[in-house]
Amino acid sequence: MLFHDRDEAGWQLVERLRGSRVEKPLVLAIPRGGIEVGAAIARGLGAELDVVLSRKLRSPHQPELAIGAVTENGEVYLNHFASAMTDVGSSFIEAERRRQLDEIERRKTAIRSVRPRAEIAGRTVILTDDGIATGATMIAALKMVRAAGAREIIVAVPVGAPDRIDALRSLCDRIVCLHEPIDFWAVGQFYRHFEQVSDTRVVELLREYGLPATKWEHPVAAHA
Repeated sequence: MLFHDRDEAGWQLVERLRGSRVEKPLVLAIPRGGIEVGAAIARGLGAELDVVLSRKLRSPHQPELAIGAVTENGEVYLNHFASAMTDVGSSFIEAERRRQLDEIERRKTAIRSVRPRAEIAGRTVILTDDGIATGATMIAALKMVRAAGAREIIVAVPVGAPDRIDALRSLCDRIVCLHEPIDFWAVGQFYRHFEQVSDTRVVELLREYGLPATKWEHPVAAHA
């Protein structure tokens, strides 16, 4: 186990991010697991917290395997191996895309009732999740954030598969990944506590940390 829980992982990222010069920092977490990591980073850096809604497109016979991802604007990213899967055709992808967009809309309704969408253009965006497995949801989110006009994008994650971290490098300005273990097979293997995060918890953290409590460049002194 590398981390006690997502909150501890977030605070370890804060230690690596402190001292970075950033422009109007915005932490964008990929829910639901990424929100706990993102909240810790936002607290530690005195930054604003929001989410970017990106959902994986599931393999037809192995739902935990992401063949790609879709963002809230409907854009689809497919993993490199998806084209080789004989049971993944355009009709399946479109049906799965619609299923995941329905779930995104459901979450968006709850989230935006307490937290209007943050302005991205011209800002340093710290994009985070609790880990990178296939990288599909992160890549889809990166493309969306870049298109929205972010000044700088930093991907900050506790752990990731080495080849998938490498795949992200050309899509962002900087990557902070605490661990890239060769024996990576699932994000949860690196956490002692890896419980499912509820929609209620996502909304609760956004309500508490959705706006910066301090001026832009004013990191807290310690994990409180």
